[in-house]
Amino acid sequence: MSASAEPVDSEASPTPPSAPRSPLDRFFQITARGSTVGRELRGGLATFFAMAYIIVLNPIILGAGHDKYGHYLDNGQLVTATALIAGLTTVLMGVIGNVPIALAAGLGINAVVSLQLAPKMSWPDAMGMVVLAGIVLMLLVVSGLRQRVMDAIPDGLRRAIAIGIGMFISLIGLVDSGFVSRNPDSADTTVPLGLGQGGQLQGWPVLVFVLGLALMFILTVRKVKGAILIGIASMAVLAIVINAVAEIPDKAWGLSVPDVPDSIVGSPDFGLVGNISLFGGFHEVGWLTGCLFVFTVLLSGFFDAMGTIIGVGQESGLADKHGQLPRMGRILFMDGIGVAGGGLGSCSANTCFVESTAGVGEGARTGLANVVSGGLFLLALVFTPLAKVVPSQAATPALLVVGFLIMSSNVRDIDWSDASAGIPAFLTIACMPFTYSITNGIGIGVIAYIVLRAAKGRLREVPWLLNVVGLCFLVYFLLNPIEQLVGVV
Repeated sequence: MSASAEPVDSEASPTPPSAPRSPLDRFFQITARGSTVGRELRGGLATFFAMAYIIVLNPIILGAGHDKYGHYLDNGQLVTATALIAGLTTVLMGVIGNVPIALAAGLGINAVVSLQLAPKMSWPDAMGMVVLAGIVLMLLVVSGLRQRVMDAIPDGLRRAIAIGIGMFISLIGLVDSGFVSRNPDSADTTVPLGLGQGGQLQGWPVLVFVLGLALMFILTVRKVKGAILIGIASMAVLAIVINAVAEIPDKAWGLSVPDVPDSIVGSPDFGLVGNISLFGGFHEVGWLTGCLFVFTVLLSGFFDAMGTIIGVGQESGLADKHGQLPRMGRILFMDGIGVAGGGLGSCSANTCFVESTAGVGEGARTGLANVVSGGLFLLALVFTPLAKVVPSQAATPALLVVGFLIMSSNVRDIDWSDASAGIPAFLTIACMPFTYSITNGIGIGVIAYIVLRAAKGRLREVPWLLNVVGLCFLVYFLLNPIEQLVGVV
């Protein structure tokens, strides 16, 4: 299916003449999708606050690595590039794709760029390879191949992907809040994660998270509109008060420090934007190794976005019975633009963000929510100090609320009685949070589905394209020995 051959939007039915519609309503199909401007605004705010941490986190990840020549990226320039590209791609997705799916620098992909690509070439070379991966993604959309891959995923696995994402974002919320933490290797224990610090909940920040989670669930049970946004705003105010009174060390709040800033305005630095070398990396590492690097970025971006799109589509009710969203071709093409745009901005590949489900949980159903989220990212260019006021402990409870909503709406529709379908679904759900990767979860689920269907003598039921995807994932999981074989490592 080509980018222009989009599924019919069954929800875009004409509104009765008695219900007047504004140009904004008609453009975004707000009424047709059962939403309101208020819900879209709340959804856009909730999505932004749930993912605003990327403005701080992405520069930390990219800034931790150096290139082949010992150069580090400037933190201030990375903050600007991260907010700029996230804002532009999110707004474009909203206007062109008309879905509440925000984009920002993809976690996991940025680590690949910082720790795998850059040390073997210059930063412009590494970012050039990200741009190439985005271009390949766009070509796959235009050819219709990316759409066919999504169509080849069976319904049970689709729902498992959505549930896995719900579990994944719930774990992200627990870890980022400090409610769950990693046990250090020096602890000499077989338990990788533990409650709080040393098995105990300690500190005011964790209390803010617990109170925020309780408040959001109570408001959800009471069916209060804006439950997530009310929870985030309330806990942000509480955190600011607690921080001012208790004088908590900055590091206790994680990535954000809830102090009222001395100045809410800062000057953006666009020095990294456009600083790329499209094919320079191939001259540094050779064409075979370079292609493997592009393949790694491509595969991560491809399936991270696919999983998020499926999850948001299922949770929002925008997907039809075949799992298709309205304007799917445009959505997938915009994701490719996000990957290439992230490379062009030197902030790593931008991709569909799973935290968009926070906005969906607030009722967002159209691209207007994206315009709000993207606009706030662009405002963050000059209001970066203000954007850092909301601590992660105030926003992360939203991820658990959304995780529950995704789980409850999908788990009953998986055919658990058929082990050849249930086992791949289980592995997909389990491996996403336990490997901290959407891509890994999808890959393991796909391979398990193919193997178990073959074991039952039903391999012919597996679409040929899904077999190709399984083979690609097999290469992905065996990438390290392949790299050793060709002399990359």
